Amino acid sequence: MNLFSPHEVVSNYIDLGVKKTRFPVLKMYLLGVVAGIFLAFGGVVSNTAIHSLENQGLARVLSGFLWPIGLSIVTLLEGELFLGNTMMVTTVLSRRASWPAVLKNWFFVYLGNITGGLTISTLVVFSGQLNLSDGDLALYTIQLAQSKTAMPFGATVILGILCNILVCAAVICSSSAKDMPGRVLGASIPVIFFITSGFENAVANMYLIPVGILALSRPAYAALAAQAGIFPTHLNWNIYLTRNLLPVTIGNLIGGISFGTILWLCHVHLTLKERERKPDPVR
Repeated sequence: MNLFSPHEVVSNYIDLGVKKTRFPVLKMYLLGVVAGIFLAFGGVVSNTAIHSLENQGLARVLSGFLWPIGLSIVTLLEGELFLGNTMMVTTVLSRRASWPAVLKNWFFVYLGNITGGLTISTLVVFSGQLNLSDGDLALYTIQLAQSKTAMPFGATVILGILCNILVCAAVICSSSAKDMPGRVLGASIPVIFFITSGFENAVANMYLIPVGILALSRPAYAALAAQAGIFPTHLNWNIYLTRNLLPVTIGNLIGGISFGTILWLCHVHLTLKERERKPDPVR
């Protein structure tokens, strides 16, 4: 098969993680912007496609098949995504990089992801793209953003954990392939799972919630929301930061670090221990 073994995949990721820690700050940031932009485009396409569907199950499945396109583009362009980079814990466990170097990468990539998401949010709102279906797309966007900021803190953390287990699995599955179709397929399947399940992705929400907040700040969209009986009391920047971005980021960190640690233990540390215990072949 045209695949790397699990040991090779994790070892390759460790090598890549070391390389990531050595990127210039500007490169970390700009590649983070690239990832944030294309993940946001996944949200644009998804919301546009499902905003008028009444069957929530069908809407989630359709969304699940559309979002991975954005992640696949990020993978092929080698953009820097905070969620996947949480597995850079493997470089620390392997003593190939230091915590300060990894934290530096996380910070600037996260900043870049936010910039990308906010940029697309702003352009979408002020372009009039949300006018689709006589403003129904704007109403859906506002309602979705409000639903994400109204969840309990603890539940949001757990949804973030579950999400990043699958996102990191997507990164690993994509890295397992030696050709482009395999990389795209590997990146897609776990993302379909997390989108359909409704788990929480901090970088995806850097588009999905700001676009709702910005839409609500436009008088025309706010009037449409009021006419429809939608009064989003949980939708503002402060609540977004404290009730969604913070708990989801915590959950994403826990999920990614835990997943990366398990992979390192199974496919690097314990594998090397097994090899050390094997007796030399009799000559």
